[in-house]
Amino acid sequence: MTQRASQRAFFGVSALLFAASAAVTIAWCASMSAMGGMEMPGGWTMSMAWMRMPGQTWSGAATSFLGMWVVMMVAMMLPSLVPMLRRYRDAVDRTGETRLGWLTALAGVGYFFVWTVIGMAAFPLGVALAAVEMRQPVLARAVPIAVGGVVLVAGALQFSAWKARHLACCREAPGLGRALPADARTAWRHGLRLGLHCGRCCAGLMAILLVIGVMDLRAMAVVAAAITVERLAPAGERVARAVGVVLVGAGLLLIARTAGFG
Repeated sequence: MTQRASQRAFFGVSALLFAASAAVTIAWCASMSAMGGMEMPGGWTMSMAWMRMPGQTWSGAATSFLGMWVVMMVAMMLPSLVPMLRRYRDAVDRTGETRLGWLTALAGVGYFFVWTVIGMAAFPLGVALAAVEMRQPVLARAVPIAVGGVVLVAGALQFSAWKARHLACCREAPGLGRALPADARTAWRHGLRLGLHCGRCCAGLMAILLVIGVMDLRAMAVVAAAITVERLAPAGERVARAVGVVLVGAGLLLIARTAGFG
């Protein structure tokens, strides 16, 4: 396969994977939204993502959540991952490797393995918090102001050196400008490294998604757009700071309205 044909195949498979994962995510969110949620003290609704369906075991609920989490992460992260994988392909292609497609896929699996582990940690934490909130009405009433606090902290994080460092790693990608060994171990470790940098880079934005509603398509689209633009725009750090300004303002507004000042 020629280099041009290989690149076309890479982008074609990526586009199909994005379309399929986005369609499944939309269908899942629509199905869960149709079930509604649990009205809680404080005027907010608890997401069904942290509850068992009738007749469902907790292991079944965890498996269902994790499956949809992975599909959702593919839909949200693939637009910003594709350029990183393309740079990986360029670095490996200089070695004359003929198994480029397989190695690219392995790097992608390594990347989404990190997000799978994050989902495995998020589910029991969300379930535990939901259980506490259902038993303690006082805590449930404090949730709206806590959400504002999470948004505010996430906005402040956008200005940090920690954010800038991991964003630079996501934008430049390890291996840029030099050839990488064309072997499975390097591909897997490269994907893991990208996933770890990505998870740290957008920790604040993903925290917002989790507290606002993991099934909220509008929140999902906004978070995915912010992640993609700050990774791909020419002035990514300035975009990240602009997102931070918006989030800090939104967090302060949420806190003020919840406290009765708005």
